Amino acid sequence: MTSTSSDLGHTLLQRLDEAARCSEPGPGVTRLFCSPQHREVLEVIADWMRIAGLTPELDAAGNLVGRSDRALAGEPTLIMGSHQDTVVEGGKYDGMLGVALPILALEQLRREGHELPYGVEVVAFGDEEGTRFQSTLIGSRALAGNFDHDCLAATDAQGVTVKEAIEAFGGDPSAIASLARSRDRVLGYVEVHIEQGPVLEKRNHALGVVTALTGIERHRVQVSGKAGHAGTTPMEGRRDALVGAAEMILEANRVLHATEDFVGVVGKLDVRPNAVNVIPSEVNFTLELRSPSAEVRARGRETILEALAAIAGRYELELHTEQTYSAEAVDCAPWLINALQQACERTGEAAEPLFSGAGHDGLAMCELTDIGMLFVRCRDGLSHHPDEAITAADGDAATRVLMQFLSDLEVPGFR
Repeated sequence: MTSTSSDLGHTLLQRLDEAARCSEPGPGVTRLFCSPQHREVLEVIADWMRIAGLTPELDAAGNLVGRSDRALAGEPTLIMGSHQDTVVEGGKYDGMLGVALPILALEQLRREGHELPYGVEVVAFGDEEGTRFQSTLIGSRALAGNFDHDCLAATDAQGVTVKEAIEAFGGDPSAIASLARSRDRVLGYVEVHIEQGPVLEKRNHALGVVTALTGIERHRVQVSGKAGHAGTTPMEGRRDALVGAAEMILEANRVLHATEDFVGVVGKLDVRPNAVNVIPSEVNFTLELRSPSAEVRARGRETILEALAAIAGRYELELHTEQTYSAEAVDCAPWLINALQQACERTGEAAEPLFSGAGHDGLAMCELTDIGMLFVRCRDGLSHHPDEAITAADGDAATRVLMQFLSDLEVPGFR
């Protein structure tokens, strides 16, 4: 099956530009969960869904779900989608590509008169990045039936809880449990995403088929010392929380560099009282650790936390650590890997097998159903950055591959 359109990629980029305008002011795209910008982009996505023949609905967890007629009738359904939220000053394509592209693929199939013999849902998940509340995968966990209701008590920087934010957005936290999909009606979950790495670009391939997703964990670290006048307190004996935290961050970085298949970052740092002439009394920072191996991640974590405790003792600081998130590595389903590879081959694209070093909504959806992922080459492997970019040609290739995959998909009862 081939598309009659030669400009799907240009249409895709135009739509992603449209969605990117739903952002807080400033560089890149900043669109947080349950924010005004979140509400604004859902109106844009809902219009795309209607054009593609889908019926959009905001669910209790803040997801926008577009369903085909067969899905609404309760027939076996393939779920596709990704997240609409971003990091602060992020890019246009991370997440949103996986929302806009399947909608465009379905629209083109409809235009060509091709009716799929199964139901389809496209989901713009409410929260994957965890930027606002540090509690990620809220939307996909709700659909997968593994939603952690304790996360409703998490707060943002203004003290607003997840529960309060969802209610103000028009969702219903008390009804989130009812969103869990029935396993016997879900065919699988497929997500299209930018690679967020340099492999495809280095090998000059537009697309890659993902074999597995990395394991991720996040920690909140609090380092407490004692404030004092910066000019009158002797250097000897100071309990400077920032000096201790700085050494902790450097030690974590050293361990990460020294350990194979182990990456991580201290991405957020808050200093109190944050005054030019006061010794810092408290530092809070985040520590994120990733590895495809649970053993590597566990050993690395223990090494880092032991080093942090030793540094705290040396500077007479108090240390408190709390794990705020954890997700184990998961494999993509062999049958979906094979189907995506065949779709690539039938459309003349290389089917590069890749491991994902980033986490995605598939980390939650794998507990409901089989998962598959298609990666799209991104310039310089750059992501979570305003300069994030893909080409129209690669977007066109990915759309055609997904159309081929959807057309060829064998469904139980139709094989």
